[in-house]
Amino acid sequence: MRTDEEFEEPEPAPPGPRTRDRPPLVRELLLVAGLFLVYKLGRQLAAGHTAEAYRNSRVVWDLERALHLPGEGVVQSSLLHGDTLVQLANTYYAAVHFPATAAFLVWLYLRRPGHYIWARRALAAVTAAALVLHLTYPLAPPRLLPVTGLVDTARLYGPSVYGPPDADQLSNQFAAMPSLHFGWALMVALGLIAVTRSVWRWLWLLHPLVTLLVIVGTANHFWLDAIAAAALLGLALAAVRRPRHVPAPTAVPRPRRPARRRTLVGAGR
Repeated sequence: MRTDEEFEEPEPAPPGPRTRDRPPLVRELLLVAGLFLVYKLGRQLAAGHTAEAYRNSRVVWDLERALHLPGEGVVQSSLLHGDTLVQLANTYYAAVHFPATAAFLVWLYLRRPGHYIWARRALAAVTAAALVLHLTYPLAPPRLLPVTGLVDTARLYGPSVYGPPDADQLSNQFAAMPSLHFGWALMVALGLIAVTRSVWRWLWLLHPLVTLLVIVGTANHFWLDAIAAAALLGLALAAVRRPRHVPAPTAVPRPRRPARRRTLVGAGR
């Protein structure tokens, strides 16, 4: 006589706490578009403070020298070794800022909806804080300050997103402090590192690093502009709570059924 035990296949455990549902797409599109319009309007409101912006720029330049920060010219001279490199830097400055941030938000919305609102709120907070600083502390970029000895690489080599400062109606060129180019790039990198588990995820830090070298090398920002942006982002991330990690459901076995005996033919004869 022999016995055979039968087991059932494991079944998935009951689902755990679900991540936050995706917010309505139309609402998010309207909200992001509204934030962009406020951003552009805020930059326009900060225009018209030319003399003050140049005075503040000289103060920042002198402060960097007092702090023994490396001169921005060190980075720019490296770019000016060849037309191709400086044109790539100008293109990165002009073409990567908004698309990379938008792609980051779209990816989160589709693939990590539980973290999307956290990232959107952090970006909105750092942008709002930056606009306040733009309004209260207008600052000319180093490319417009003769004492720096830096050149406007976008104007000389192209492509350029700015026109003459006094006639530019599309952007405020006296809103260099802080650098939202760097602040947004840093948020994109930190966000992707936080929500992914790949061993390669730390390579996302190359995005803010390249952005930093580009904004300084093209003379669109001082080092302190990037430092201020990083500080504001740190405050924003401290104020906006990150969603908790939700572990993936695990399979658990069903309880065993009592063993069922089978009698072999001819047993007991």
